[in-house]
Amino acid sequence: METIILFTFCIGASFIQRVTGFGFGIFIMTALPYLMPSYGEATTLSGTLAATMSLVVMIRLRKLIVWKRLLPILISFLIISFFAIQFVSSVQDTYLKKILGCTLIVMSIYFLFVSERIHIRPTLPMQITMGGLSGIMGGLFAMQGPPAVLYFIASEKDKDQYMAMTQAYFFIGNLFMTIVRARNGYLTEAVGVSWLYAYGAIVIGAFIGNWVFKRISAPILRKTVYAYMAISGVIALIFS
Repeated sequence: METIILFTFCIGASFIQRVTGFGFGIFIMTALPYLMPSYGEATTLSGTLAATMSLVVMIRLRKLIVWKRLLPILISFLIISFFAIQFVSSVQDTYLKKILGCTLIVMSIYFLFVSERIHIRPTLPMQITMGGLSGIMGGLFAMQGPPAVLYFIASEKDKDQYMAMTQAYFFIGNLFMTIVRARNGYLTEAVGVSWLYAYGAIVIGAFIGNWVFKRISAPILRKTVYAYMAISGVIALIFS
């Protein structure tokens, strides 16, 4: 039963990632903490799966990556996420799940009602700030997407270039966090077996997402995901 749930959620997460450019960790982490033996293993599985998803898109769009605009926010993310992951190893899973629940609720409210009113200028201080926020969210919850996406939406005007930059950012970031989590003992056999089961789901979700990308309104999909986030956050607070 748990394998079926994992497979289903991975299809949904990769579908969302392919359509919107982000959201894999946001969606999958509403389920993984309840499927994996520990919270640290849940974030590790989420990161390895997200990296797999991003790598395929990054390779296809690699010529559109502008490293000069990518490196400042990426370096800031790598530094902060390292320390955030160390924090995870010192806190009980129950507390982290409660923090996750609160984070999901706040993020859903933000994206539903506030995000469209905020416009970010792609300056160096903003790159460092958004990279730091992304590092905190990535290290603690495997959800580094939202702050980074706000920056890349402002800095990249072309749709394909936006996709290339975000997927390069997510792949490198998730690869780095997986290495750090492995050193902390979170890259376990359970993570490896679950990754093997979920790989096929990623391919299916990405294929469907690529087809839908040209036919559906992304804002409608996002609002559905954000509403789901809010509900999942409430559930996490109640049952953690």
